[in-house]
Amino acid sequence: MADSTAAHIQAPINYSPIQDDGEIDLGELLGILIDGKWLIILATLIFLFFGLVKIFLDNPVYKADAMLQVNEKSQTLAGLNPFTDLLDNKMPVMAEIEVIKSRMILGKAVENLDLDIIAEPKYFPVIGKAIARRFVQRNQDNVVSQPLFGQFQYAWGGEAIQIDRLTIPADWENEELLLVAGKQGRYQLNYGGELVLDGEVGKPASKRLAGHQTPISIFVSVLKSRPNTQFSIIRQSKRRAISQLNSDLAVTEKGRNTGVLELTMESYSPDSAVKILNEIANIYLQQNVEHKSAESQKTLAFLEKQLPIVKEQMEAANNVLNDYRNRMGSIDLGVETKNILEGMVEISTQETLLRQKRDELRQKYTQAHPSVVAVDKQIARLQAQLRSHDTMVKTLPKTQQIVVELSGDVEVKTNLYTTLLNNAQTLRVAKAGTVGDVRIIDYAVMPDKPIKPRKVMIAGVALVLGLFVGVMAVFIRKLLHRGIEDPDLIEKQLNIPVYATVLHSKNQEVLVNKYRKRNSNSVVNQPALLALAAKDDMAVESLRSLRTTLHFALLEAKNNIILITGPSPGVGKTFISTNLAAVMADAGKKVLLIDGDMRKGLVNKILSVNRENGLSEIILNTITVNDAIHSIPFANFDFISTGSIPPNPSELLLHEHFATFLEGVSTKYDLVIIDSPPILAVTDAAIIGRMTSAAFMVAKAGKHPMRELEQSVRKLVNAGTNVKGIIVNDVTESPSRYGYGKYVYQYNYSNKPVKLSI
Repeated sequence: MADSTAAHIQAPINYSPIQDDGEIDLGELLGILIDGKWLIILATLIFLFFGLVKIFLDNPVYKADAMLQVNEKSQTLAGLNPFTDLLDNKMPVMAEIEVIKSRMILGKAVENLDLDIIAEPKYFPVIGKAIARRFVQRNQDNVVSQPLFGQFQYAWGGEAIQIDRLTIPADWENEELLLVAGKQGRYQLNYGGELVLDGEVGKPASKRLAGHQTPISIFVSVLKSRPNTQFSIIRQSKRRAISQLNSDLAVTEKGRNTGVLELTMESYSPDSAVKILNEIANIYLQQNVEHKSAESQKTLAFLEKQLPIVKEQMEAANNVLNDYRNRMGSIDLGVETKNILEGMVEISTQETLLRQKRDELRQKYTQAHPSVVAVDKQIARLQAQLRSHDTMVKTLPKTQQIVVELSGDVEVKTNLYTTLLNNAQTLRVAKAGTVGDVRIIDYAVMPDKPIKPRKVMIAGVALVLGLFVGVMAVFIRKLLHRGIEDPDLIEKQLNIPVYATVLHSKNQEVLVNKYRKRNSNSVVNQPALLALAAKDDMAVESLRSLRTTLHFALLEAKNNIILITGPSPGVGKTFISTNLAAVMADAGKKVLLIDGDMRKGLVNKILSVNRENGLSEIILNTITVNDAIHSIPFANFDFISTGSIPPNPSELLLHEHFATFLEGVSTKYDLVIIDSPPILAVTDAAIIGRMTSAAFMVAKAGKHPMRELEQSVRKLVNAGTNVKGIIVNDVTESPSRYGYGKYVYQYNYSNKPVKLSI
């Protein structure tokens, strides 16, 4: 046997990790999910709970919409207006969108609707607004009479306030003022914790403050609440109010190049959203009409300024012609001369109109603008034609030349005056009939249902997210948890047979709970053994299979003493030792169970016997073996407790009396089972193991990493212990761990020695 032990020590442990073949085991994945089903359910319920809380707390958001149409050209009555090419400027749709969202439009809406004044009740944090909202849904015209939690300062449902006018010092803008409702319509206005104003609903209130030039004044038209309810009052700066309105307003074109604009706004108050949209639409329509009317007015003002000048020039030219005719007498003009005169008059009239047109363009554009350049070219062509007619006039007699010149001047001034007079009248009619480029197709109407929160979507997202987080948590836990669960993997990695896989027992949980309820210092008569309390339990059946395996494993053993140990505390070695002893005794074997854990041994409490007069006293030779043996009548086996806890258990086990004791009891019993301390914690198990024929290491399923099991086996083998096999304890029936239970009853019946050592 010594040679065999030496061979064991020299031979290395065959530790070789299993090579991953890269295949995905769907059964294993399914098993992992089944193992973590409660974690998945918990994560799902938590996320679903928070989703429902969000649905409950979120304020409903309503969406209102209005529709406008932008025409390409101005719709006026100025069809006869020769200047319509100057007034009908096409405006791109995107430019109209920017106009709608400009400070000119939104600022007017803020002023008209007092959007720069924010007044609302103060609600209890987090849940107050949701509770108040649901109260209002059930009681439209009532106010909560008794507030929750005794919080009278908060609004709990039905409260309302409306402020029509608020004037404050400039440095108070964007700061919160606190309005506290009183009795019989009275209220107090506070700023910075100090009272600044007393007032009454329906009456204006004002007060001049020390250190401020602007007095504070307020007009509260509506105040519905219990006394002591607080309201938050904020007077925003106009710029901030416009910016907020701009962010809430959305303007988009319906389709492409349709000229139809959709104005939408989302708000907690559907009534407010409708009012704001309709006000913006009306203001935009009004400014568009005023803009077109302003263009006509500008042109009309230019013409009315030119009319007196042209009339005076016309009268002066007519007087000069009459004076010349009176001096020279009547002069008849020939047909050719009349044609020349008419041509000159027409060209001069056109040139004068073009010059007026150029003067108007120069009020808008520079000298190099294409429109101004085009008019200059037309004037240059007319001047060239006029010079040609002047050449023909010079061929006429002197008297006719003068008459033609004076008559042409009169005709030009008369035609110009008549044209300007007609154009002015036309513009007056056009100005009166201006309707603008915009029309309102649909005004905003009150929305029926809120668009947010989307309850079904939030609940669905929370459910899916909870499932996802739960599944990820299960796989992450599996990834981080390095505990070995598969007995087959233990056999392959350590080259040690797994003698048994003991299933998890719910009956054992019941026994443990009863045991824990007992007084730790009391002694009871009934042993807490699963093999006695539930003989048909699957864990007990697993131990019966282990009993059969041990029969063959110990045929060639040097003695009938076996050691039960484990890598660390809490793996169930005491459970295996005590119940294995009961199972072996039930088969007719004479069994002795020894509690070898002289540090924290508790087998005596499980078996309901005293600790005193046990193993430590036997080794110290203060009592005999017969005095230390306790008969367990319920389980039909004998038991030796730890005895008094010694200060040096390891040194005590090295005493020769311990070896002599084991040799003596080995001859009197069919099987001696020693429950020892964990091997990685202390060396007691290694000392005891040298005197046994076989050692079985109990490993709890899923608790130990492979390195821990390897280190435990190596430590036992180095001490000369014959590690016969592994007992996997607390196995749950899970497809991920045991291939749908294929390892539950498959035990190793081989009694061939396994070479394990460093």
